[in-house]
Amino acid sequence: MHLDPLLARRLADIALCHVTQEWPTRLDHLLTGPADLLPPRQLHPVFFGSFDWHSSVHTHWLLARLLPHLPDRAAAIRARFDAAFSPDAVAGERAYLARPGTAGFERPYGWAWLLALHTALEALEEPRWAAALAPLARDFAVRFHAWLPRATYPLRPGMHSNSAFALTLSADWAAQHDTALLELFRATAQRWYGGDTDCQAWEPSGEDFLSPALAEALCMARLLPGEDFAGWLDRFLPRLAQRDPASLFTPARVADRTDGRIVHLDGLNLSRAWCWRQLAQRLPTADPRHALLAATTQAHLAEALPHLDDHYMGAHWLASFALLALEGL
Repeated sequence: MHLDPLLARRLADIALCHVTQEWPTRLDHLLTGPADLLPPRQLHPVFFGSFDWHSSVHTHWLLARLLPHLPDRAAAIRARFDAAFSPDAVAGERAYLARPGTAGFERPYGWAWLLALHTALEALEEPRWAAALAPLARDFAVRFHAWLPRATYPLRPGMHSNSAFALTLSADWAAQHDTALLELFRATAQRWYGGDTDCQAWEPSGEDFLSPALAEALCMARLLPGEDFAGWLDRFLPRLAQRDPASLFTPARVADRTDGRIVHLDGLNLSRAWCWRQLAQRLPTADPRHALLAATTQAHLAEALPHLDDHYMGAHWLASFALLALEGL
């Protein structure tokens, strides 16, 4: 399975339908008094749609990635970016971060997606959108610098707080803009995960959209030198060629796509596909694990791609994970 023009248009159309949809919404918002009771568009002048802040961020990432390939959707995407990525709108997002009680706002998932979005905007021919977002990206880089030295332990759930996923998503931005941050990512990953061996992969949990095991493996693949990663992977998943742990090779079953937590499992299948594809690319094609990982990627994609917009609880975010699975960062 690959991103053909028909699928690309489908993903863009799903995103354009909800990227400016303000309601329903779920806020990560501390109320300190009645004056804090404001609607999403006032709190977040850029990222007020797509049900929640982080989904809005990565929906814009999706549109940025698709823009060069969809001339028939370009006008709609450009219009959205012109409205979103203005200096005034971004200043409003930065002002939110300056409010009391926001130090942990969207940490680390939203931070990482914001840096990935800025990286995607910088790859476009139009420079003004990335330039407008750059101060907000720097704000989150500063937060990473402050947080990681204090993060004694990694966060290993299969949901938003997973720290391995955040480091992987943020690494390209750090490589381009902040080499000290990239080195901090590498040192932190080694401190958190370097000694991990014989992963048992007790997953999935019922609300996972990330695989803790595969997110960690991909993080180390991104941040360790190739020869170091090969040895680490052999220790971390020593029976990979024997499809063990078996749970990692079995696509998750989604019982209710109207349930906002259960539908996370569609995202798990997509994020696993991304991880398996990226890990396969780091193995020699003659390695027997290469074909196994490639086949497992396709099995997970086949399970999830038909259901990207079955219900708004999945539609407001799954298209981004489909693109991640098909195209990577």
